[in-house]
Amino acid sequence: MNNWNNSTCGNHRYLLSRRDMLSGLSAGFGYMAFAGMGTAQAAAGTPLASRRPHFLPKAKRVIFCCMRGGPSHVDTFDYKPALARDEGKQLPKFRNRELMPSPWEFKQHGQGGLRISGLFPRLAEHADDLCLLNGMHSSVPAHPQSFLQLHTGSFQFVRPSMGAWVLYGLGTENQNLPGFISLCPPDNVGGAQNYGSAFLPAFYQGTKIGQFNQNIRTASLRNLDNQQVSGKLQRKQLNFVQSLNRDLLDRKKQSSQIEGVIESYELAFRMQSAVPELMEIGDESQATLENYGIGNRATENFGRQCLMARRFAEAGVRFIEVAHGNWDQHRNLNSALTRNCAATDQPLAALLRDLKERGLLDETLVVWGGEFGRTPHIKQNDGRDHNSTGFSFWMAGGGVKGGMTYGATDEHGVAAVENRMHFHDLHATILHLLGLDHEALTYKYAGRDFRLTDVHGNVAHDIIA
Repeated sequence: MNNWNNSTCGNHRYLLSRRDMLSGLSAGFGYMAFAGMGTAQAAAGTPLASRRPHFLPKAKRVIFCCMRGGPSHVDTFDYKPALARDEGKQLPKFRNRELMPSPWEFKQHGQGGLRISGLFPRLAEHADDLCLLNGMHSSVPAHPQSFLQLHTGSFQFVRPSMGAWVLYGLGTENQNLPGFISLCPPDNVGGAQNYGSAFLPAFYQGTKIGQFNQNIRTASLRNLDNQQVSGKLQRKQLNFVQSLNRDLLDRKKQSSQIEGVIESYELAFRMQSAVPELMEIGDESQATLENYGIGNRATENFGRQCLMARRFAEAGVRFIEVAHGNWDQHRNLNSALTRNCAATDQPLAALLRDLKERGLLDETLVVWGGEFGRTPHIKQNDGRDHNSTGFSFWMAGGGVKGGMTYGATDEHGVAAVENRMHFHDLHATILHLLGLDHEALTYKYAGRDFRLTDVHGNVAHDIIA
């Protein structure tokens, strides 16, 4: 039975089995077609075929700009004048820790008058595209746990990553490319779980390109090219290996590992020319390269990531993550935060401008943030500690209202108090913008239905245009 017909009054059930996916019951639909590079729509009958969402989406894809380490919200996007008023004071809950105002000036930008720190002058030019989420909070003030919760919804158990869930729900728009790519992921915090598929079939896991804090200019996908044999002979070899794999799968009846191997072999064969072409940015204009800060030592690496993210998005990749760190400023806040923002401000602004000029921003959801924020008080001079009770994210494009602030922390920036958004709510909202009901996007495993938001999550409808 085709599960797309198993719905009433919008209360969709999304319970595709592996057998359903392999038999191609959920093929793509017209309004999800992609007009960019590669195939216009994933071929029907494959596990990664483009699939119909639960309802008409605002966005088709996601670019997640992940700032590992916990950016200080009170120094970037959460303006707290009370910190200047109460400088040096101690809050009752935090003895021996004095409040420290932000060293940077906040100014109003855009028609919405968003307060943005002087650390992001170029990004501030796009204030009318930004939706500041200043009521964020998470469960644990420790990097490994909070980072995993941001990516998978859980810090206690191995669960599929957000990108894997998106790929499972929507498939890919280009059969020649991975549907989920993670550029320079921080493997030192959470490891491969951050882009893994856990109990989802293996072909939904992310494709890693590059190493964290290493220049992506030298990155490549290992073993992608075969210099010993021609493409025609390689295809014959692959057909023989795949016949053995499919014979084994027929005998096993169901095996996500074997299915993943079959799909990954086919995808790797198709990727041999498509991925290197997109990673090679030599065909971009000099003006574009300069806009992203490529050629400037401070912005080179993250600028390349952002430009590659735009190229992958334009080519039909469904979920792209770019990473930057370290934002863990327990000391040297002035110099280290200045350096981090200088490395990311211009590339982020260029990414938004580039997407808008190409007509892609309206259908591409850009998300920025880290695993938590920083405390408004200091334990040692010129440094802020972990703060999971209140911090900031921002979104742009993809059907989100621009020029607005949603949510707030208390007057000192310690805890979210208004329109609070947990990571579960963030995930629910991202899926909603992609046309997916987070309560219906489920996968049956170990006798129960699992979802990205588990038993939590509320969509922030007020930020949706």
